[in-house]
Amino acid sequence: MKPTSNLSLSTSHIPLAERMRPRTLNEFIGQEHLVGPGKVLEQMIHSRRVHSMIFWGPPGVGKTTIAQIIAHSLDMPIFTLSAIDSGVKEVRAIIEMARKAGHALLFIDEIHRFNKSQQDSLLGAVEKGIITLIGATTENPSFEVISALLSRCQVYVLKPLTEDHLQALVSQAVLQDEWLRNKNLKIAEWEALIQLSGGDARKLLNLVELIAASMPDGQLDITNTLVVDIVQNKMALYDKSGEQHYDIISAFIKSMRGSDPNAAVYWLARMIEGGEDPKFIARRMVILASEDIGNANPNALLLATNCFQAVEIIGYPECRIILSQTATYLASSPKSNAAYMAINKAQALVQKTGDLPVPLPIRNAPTGLMKKMDYGKGYKYAHDFPGNFVAQEFLPEKISDTKLYDPANNAAEARLRDYLRNCWKEKYDY
Repeated sequence: MKPTSNLSLSTSHIPLAERMRPRTLNEFIGQEHLVGPGKVLEQMIHSRRVHSMIFWGPPGVGKTTIAQIIAHSLDMPIFTLSAIDSGVKEVRAIIEMARKAGHALLFIDEIHRFNKSQQDSLLGAVEKGIITLIGATTENPSFEVISALLSRCQVYVLKPLTEDHLQALVSQAVLQDEWLRNKNLKIAEWEALIQLSGGDARKLLNLVELIAASMPDGQLDITNTLVVDIVQNKMALYDKSGEQHYDIISAFIKSMRGSDPNAAVYWLARMIEGGEDPKFIARRMVILASEDIGNANPNALLLATNCFQAVEIIGYPECRIILSQTATYLASSPKSNAAYMAINKAQALVQKTGDLPVPLPIRNAPTGLMKKMDYGKGYKYAHDFPGNFVAQEFLPEKISDTKLYDPANNAAEARLRDYLRNCWKEKYDY
């Protein structure tokens, strides 16, 4: 295993996106908040002091490129691993080579796919400075990276590329790439290219290359119709990092919300066949179980949470069965968004009314001074009363009598409504 070369080869067999990969920050397009003059990464390179970091952002916005620019600018060896096909063995081998070299950068793409033991194997080398880690992830590192490793890394958020950024990337490629110059391309219409790329610069450039390769040499006007025709004929049915990724997960969620298990399992199969991350699918089902089912069937959240845990343990291919069981169960469950609506109303009320004081009877009173200030005075312990309930005020005085949770019309929440109506008949309209 050798360090990745930082030289950019311009041979025609290399994909256009790779041929056009910038080698310096001056050539880089986008992420001005990080790489612009005086910004953090520019200063880091200028001072020649690099620390471990994680780049979090959507696909194709420059995570890998920035890592390579840092290595090239500082003339440092850089090893590259993909978390999809690497494990503890490969990590330890690179750490040993970095130790012999004195120091090296280690770039791990899709670091969110590393499990706990794989991430643990990095800790000692990062802490001792044997390697400087640069991780790339499309998922929130707070959820996917262990806290011990996260505390040793600075997280930088990369923003989606704008339409201006994407057009600039293509225009630059048309001018600078020898093969494209010979094709004499002219972008007559941008909409289809931008839309099909999903904001992914790598996918956009490879789209342009695909279209150019499909046409004879000479003047070539790229129109929306031409783009759609070629892409429909030659591209895969599912791109887990592009627009269809979002379209299909949307169809999957809406099928479960709409109580159609047949459609839900079909869209699930589309994602499985496309190689979608099973944890991404399971995570979305955990959210749906609370947002769209909630107290209409509390077991839905339990099953979805257990599904996520099982998927982490088992992985493909067997976890497809667990995903199917959970998706069909959620689709077949009664629906309620009452809990979702309640927290939305509550947050809107907090934003409107600010930091209202907690009523004295329900304040905590751990000290004598607080008791003298009437903290906790007048609090009624519910279990001391018949039915384990006694009416008292729990909301700030300014918003007392405000009803935020309104149970939905289903059998499970009907029981909740009856209980609340019996308790609060003098206060709330249940």
